[in-house]
Amino acid sequence: MVAAAPGAVIAATSSGSGKTTIATGLIAALAKRMKVAPFKVGPDYIDPGYHGMAAGCRGRNLDTVMCGRSLVQGLYAHGAAGRDIAVVEGVMGLFDGRITAEPTHTEALAEGSTAEVAALLGLPVVLVVDVRGTSQSVGAIVRGFATAEDSVRIAGVILNKVGTPRHAEVCRKAVEAQGVEVLGAIPRVDHAEVPSRHLGLVTSGELMQAREAIDAMAHMVEEYVDIDAVVALARKPKPAPAWTPGIKPVAGQPRIAMTGGPAFSFTYAEHIEVLRAAGAQVVDFDPLHEDLPACDGLIIPGGFPEEHCAALASRVQLRQQVRHAIEQGMPVHAECAGLLWLLDTLGDHPMLGVIGTKAAMGRRLTLGYREAVALTDSLLYRAGERVMGHEFHHTQLDSGHVAGFAPAWGWKLWDGKAAREGFVRDNIHASYLHVHPAATPQAVRNFVQAAAQFQA
Repeated sequence: MVAAAPGAVIAATSSGSGKTTIATGLIAALAKRMKVAPFKVGPDYIDPGYHGMAAGCRGRNLDTVMCGRSLVQGLYAHGAAGRDIAVVEGVMGLFDGRITAEPTHTEALAEGSTAEVAALLGLPVVLVVDVRGTSQSVGAIVRGFATAEDSVRIAGVILNKVGTPRHAEVCRKAVEAQGVEVLGAIPRVDHAEVPSRHLGLVTSGELMQAREAIDAMAHMVEEYVDIDAVVALARKPKPAPAWTPGIKPVAGQPRIAMTGGPAFSFTYAEHIEVLRAAGAQVVDFDPLHEDLPACDGLIIPGGFPEEHCAALASRVQLRQQVRHAIEQGMPVHAECAGLLWLLDTLGDHPMLGVIGTKAAMGRRLTLGYREAVALTDSLLYRAGERVMGHEFHHTQLDSGHVAGFAPAWGWKLWDGKAAREGFVRDNIHASYLHVHPAATPQAVRNFVQAAAQFQA
């Protein structure tokens, strides 16, 4: 068994504190010295893209809501095996997590929170504090976070957005008076931040200046943060066996095409690993520039198709290729952006025309975890099977009911009403719901099995 690397968690008092910029810069700076394993708490796809570019290896997610607590320990051990150090970027504020009417376990920490993951793994926390508009009061802020929960250890603080050297010194003394070391004080700079968009940060695969932005983040951390002190405080995680897919391969080695590129970049690192464990050959292709490769099944993950409507619509020959393959019975699994590509239109632009409805940008962001039950037998699931998934989109469907398709999922809304979502028909499973493949390896194997049957 390869030992998992020691690690540290980069957390913050709240969203918008500069946590992602500092974590990404730290990963890039450390990658110049050693092999870094980057992680992100929660379901987010975008930050791990930057982490991966910074570290030179895939960024991974640690989500106790979608994957469960024991599986998260194994995923850390798997992703950090053979590396020198791990950096885990948190989500929102340190103690912010899933809001439920009833706690899902007996511990005090919110499910899915950075604090829960830090305590679960036994890793120290470096707290990023945005000190704009405060000075001596930062000591009280840090004291509150440091004493809120015994199982969470604040090992150091990085002061962010300090105004002047005098301001930095006052804040430093206030924090160190609470017995917590200040590892760095970063001034207010804009050049190292990543542009925003309606679903969050711009994806690393799309941002042409991503490398330059990451280099700027690394330079900032190298200049203002004591990196040696961060390395020194990293600790070994609590022992746990490394995650493995735990499934048997199907025969035939079917070829699974997985879309990628700027429009479809939302994939978890474990997805390809589970596909390969199930016996599939995985072929990546970018629908913006490449034709459909020879394949026995197609996976279309999430991403930003609404930002590339015109380009996708212009790929007339590709649209005909994909539609013909699906009409011939080739299995297709589409999540969120993948669902949108299968529709008749997205905005004013023609898509694949497989599912007879359309979508457009909506006024509201649909966001949250969903305790979903499969309503229909499909390529992936049997009716009645339950999953924990996540919705994250700004588009709205013209109709959720299309002739010839059955709903994929059902779940309860906050008001107690039942929601039905997604589209299932023979060789098609399309839905807004993102599901973590490490938590549902049998569903992935079912898809590979369907591809093998189509191949035969």
